Amino acid sequence: MVTAPPTAPPATGSTAAEVYTALAALESPCFVVERGGGVAVTNDESVARSAGVRLLAVAPPRSPDQFGSPDFRADQGVAHPYMAGAMANGIASERLVVAMARAGYLASYGAAGMVSARVDAALAAIRREAPGLAFACNLIHSPSEPEMERSTVELCLRHEVRCVEASAFLELTPHVVRYRLAGLRRDGQGRVVGANRVIAKVSRLEVAELFMRPAPEHLVRGLVDAGAVTAAQADLARHIPVADDVTVEADSGGHTDRRPLTALLPEVLRLAERIRREQGYPRAIRVGAAGGIGTPEAALAAFALGAAYIVTGSINQASVESGQSDAAKRLLAQAGLADCDMAPSSDMFELGVEVQVLRRGTMFAARARRLYELYRTYDGIEHLPPAERANLETKILKRPVEDVWDDTVSYFTERDPDQIERAAGDPKRRMALIFRWYLGLSSTWSIGGVADRLTDYQIWCGPAMGAFNGWVAGTVLAPPEHRRVADLAGHIMRGAAFADRAAQLTLRGVRLPAGALFYRPASYRPAPPKE
Repeated sequence: MVTAPPTAPPATGSTAAEVYTALAALESPCFVVERGGGVAVTNDESVARSAGVRLLAVAPPRSPDQFGSPDFRADQGVAHPYMAGAMANGIASERLVVAMARAGYLASYGAAGMVSARVDAALAAIRREAPGLAFACNLIHSPSEPEMERSTVELCLRHEVRCVEASAFLELTPHVVRYRLAGLRRDGQGRVVGANRVIAKVSRLEVAELFMRPAPEHLVRGLVDAGAVTAAQADLARHIPVADDVTVEADSGGHTDRRPLTALLPEVLRLAERIRREQGYPRAIRVGAAGGIGTPEAALAAFALGAAYIVTGSINQASVESGQSDAAKRLLAQAGLADCDMAPSSDMFELGVEVQVLRRGTMFAARARRLYELYRTYDGIEHLPPAERANLETKILKRPVEDVWDDTVSYFTERDPDQIERAAGDPKRRMALIFRWYLGLSSTWSIGGVADRLTDYQIWCGPAMGAFNGWVAGTVLAPPEHRRVADLAGHIMRGAAFADRAAQLTLRGVRLPAGALFYRPASYRPAPPKE
């Protein structure tokens, strides 16, 4: 966690350093005064009220946890309105989730892309290492691999995981609805309460609306007929939305529509209120913000727009506890604002869906786009011109196509045998699975730090990473080995409170030294993590 500096004697001053110190004392009010013809700041009210001093403005004490929704903290069982979002393939690792849970933050385990046995072990480890503490598990929409979605729900129910982060959904599925409905009941006051909470990550209004309304009747009936939920739970489902919380995902790493938060968040907030009135929900659907949040100023902007909580992603990938390799973390720590690119996604390759990735230090994006061009142009591997096939095998796959197909068969035989059956007699689908071999393994090479595949690393990353690196340059958080995930959260939240106080005074017409306006992580000493 991030702790405040030792209490210093009250001081009055006008230099950038003195103004910064006064603003950074978040637990005390900050007074701007005029005396002797000059303007100064102090945290001492007796100085501000003394004879010969004119009080110009006051910024009250500001706790970082005054931001956002108290209901979010209460319902999710956390201390802070801050969440570390899921990063697939276990990049949001068990260690990361446990570290955040122990510090009072919500974090989502990166189950997407992981085989069932690995997710099973991870959820058991989190429950063991963070007993009774809040955490979430990612439930990613997998239209090409529905079995993986079903398996994740089964595991979450078995391990009594009380929150899932539903991401990349284009439509509701029986699996996410089943998770939501399982355990529905009425409490002693007759209110409908659910054992399982859903946080939906969305970037489109039509998808947000699906999660804000009750589960569709046809999906609920199908679950009742299959014995997955009870008739009583189906009846209660009419009174609650599918999701308790909806995260608006703006320009971000991984799956993204790259929409600006300032345009998208207000629209979703208005939609949430309209649906609340229409459905007669007793309270508002909470709306959080994600995408582009890597600095205190970005966090403050999201809260100022009305976010109930904020979600970070890209910046956590470079933390000590993330599942990324040291080699990938070093690349991330060098990223600038413009060092991202779009590339075809592995899980929705055939649909042309793209993800945002790191461009600097890797050629993955260009190579992945070339694979999609070949897929769109040709009807199968057998139809590739000899020169194209040779380039494919030597420059991208770096293996004969036949060997890649053998690996693909072995992989899906364990994970989802239906994929191989559907490719039988369909050269186009066979080609897609071969290309997905590269797209899928590229993130595995990154996570594993495979040295001879450095230029093929797929590292999901948004512009927040570059902004974060610019903010922490020259501070204690600049080296990746110093970036503990809970400390990043603490610094961003304290920095947002600092930025809020500086903004309050600026909006009151007070001119502060430019060097005093930006929170510096080196100002606070990160506390050692709990073991």
